[in-house]
Amino acid sequence: MRGPILPATARYGPVAREFCRLMDPLTVQRVARVACENVERVIVGKRQEVLLTLVALFCRGHVLLEDVPGVGKTVLAKAIARTLGAEFKRIQFTPDLLPSDVTGVNVFNQQTGRFEFRPGPIVAQLVLADEINRATPKTQAALLEAMEEGQVTVDGVTHRLPTPFIVLATENPIEYEGTFPLPEAQLDRFLIRLSLGYPGRANELELLDRQHRAHPLDALGQAISVEELLAAQAAVREVHVAQPVKEYIVSLTEATRAHEDVYLGASPRGSLALYNTSRAWAAISGRDYVVPDDVKALAEPTLAHRVIVNPSARIKNVDSRVVVADILARTPVPGAQPAPARGGWGARPA
Repeated sequence: MRGPILPATARYGPVAREFCRLMDPLTVQRVARVACENVERVIVGKRQEVLLTLVALFCRGHVLLEDVPGVGKTVLAKAIARTLGAEFKRIQFTPDLLPSDVTGVNVFNQQTGRFEFRPGPIVAQLVLADEINRATPKTQAALLEAMEEGQVTVDGVTHRLPTPFIVLATENPIEYEGTFPLPEAQLDRFLIRLSLGYPGRANELELLDRQHRAHPLDALGQAISVEELLAAQAAVREVHVAQPVKEYIVSLTEATRAHEDVYLGASPRGSLALYNTSRAWAAISGRDYVVPDDVKALAEPTLAHRVIVNPSARIKNVDSRVVVADILARTPVPGAQPAPARGGWGARPA
């Protein structure tokens, strides 16, 4: 049985927050399961990555998909959009892309004698920023206001973006010719960074069979509604986090700033990101409270891209993911833990 659905006109706000009392964690879990299983009709063998993408959606956060070409980054973004039935637009980032190509422009209408705003592709519910690091820093900066505040400003006039508004960006970590690395301020706007990785042999064989005659994305339909997503977002904000778990989150973030291999650690935005993603993971696991294992499961995808290692560590092939793993091993975990998760679906990291 599916969970209750908000009216089609509802937006995230008082209505959704009041409605969240009707969507309990078990309903959030069912919504996540339906969405995940639908996406897995296209993305084979990547349940953990699909779940983490849903975590970001349930937190109203943005996702950076960083991996080599051909592993399904763009297909994952399209599958998520079709699963939600959300308004979807794609921006192909290139060196000659201008900020106005992203945000939109004001065009003079000779009939009315006034300037009219022609929205750019950023004005959508789900935006795929494909190969984001191929655009110049000036064009990348056009995304900052949109990702942080859900609005764009053109010629001094502010335009609100649709609700929900999620950016799924892709970048190739190995081809550096003709690319512009994302600045720290831009990376910090992404709630989660993911890498899909190569599929296993059995999954790759299954991929060949599925695309024997047609791509499964062509037949992929909507599985959940945007209204259900809004209700799930509101329900996630009601998940309880005990004081010892909050202190554990802050301890992890503080440790990134004091680690011997780190040049720049995670900011308070990193603590807040880990706090929110842990709540979403708990809800997807069918619980209305967070346990330390939720925090540990989300620490690497939430914090690693916010950590800059120093040059001596890079020489030793130490990257930010290794640093976060080391911090998790060193930081004491709160002793008191609640009862096991109800339901258990998706409760443990792969």
